[in-house]
Amino acid sequence: MKALIIDDERLARTELRRLIEKHPEIVIVGEARDAEEAIEQIARLEPELLFLDIQMPGRNGFELLEQLDRAPHVIFTTAYDEYALKAFEVNALDYLLKPVAPDRLAAALAKIGELKPKPTMAGDQQIFVKDGERCWFVALKEIVLLESEGNYTRLYFGSNRPLVLRSLNYLEERLDPAVFFRASRKHILNLKFIENIDAWPNGGFRVRLKGSLEVEMSRRQAQTFKEVMSL
Repeated sequence: MKALIIDDERLARTELRRLIEKHPEIVIVGEARDAEEAIEQIARLEPELLFLDIQMPGRNGFELLEQLDRAPHVIFTTAYDEYALKAFEVNALDYLLKPVAPDRLAAALAKIGELKPKPTMAGDQQIFVKDGERCWFVALKEIVLLESEGNYTRLYFGSNRPLVLRSLNYLEERLDPAVFFRASRKHILNLKFIENIDAWPNGGFRVRLKGSLEVEMSRRQAQTFKEVMSL
């Protein structure tokens, strides 16, 4: 698995690399000192795992993740214990305190082996949705839009807007990519409900969906969209 170390302290990066070298299943493809370097390297190197510090000059680790359309797996490595709850709210695999203990690193990496691919759900599949006292039984293909709200996702279908306790990343792994497309960090849209697409000056798209819904597609995902959908 390709991994990227993101930490503003050179000695911390060196020590973590030394510990990781004892786990040959993890290949360190790069290091970054801050969020700006990390964003560039993530786009270029496409790591599957981030070893991510939280307190860094400029944007912190959480703000870095907010800039990514699709975040790799994350193991936080930090000297501060007060961010642990927030770390798991963004679906981190683990939260390691510095100095990182070899046995804690081994336990964190063991969680990667426990990750199992989730079966893709077909568009015709009916799913049960419950939000408070209200319940629905709806076909996936009728869901127009999925919108991230922290560790929850809001579903848009008909006039309904239920909130479900699943992250957008989790649902993306289950959805059929022939039907649903990840437009940005916050949105997954149903391709069949697209009514119009306008180009934005930043290189992204503004996508209009049926039901008067609008979504801004990031520049990176707009490029992917063109590659996937064009002849």
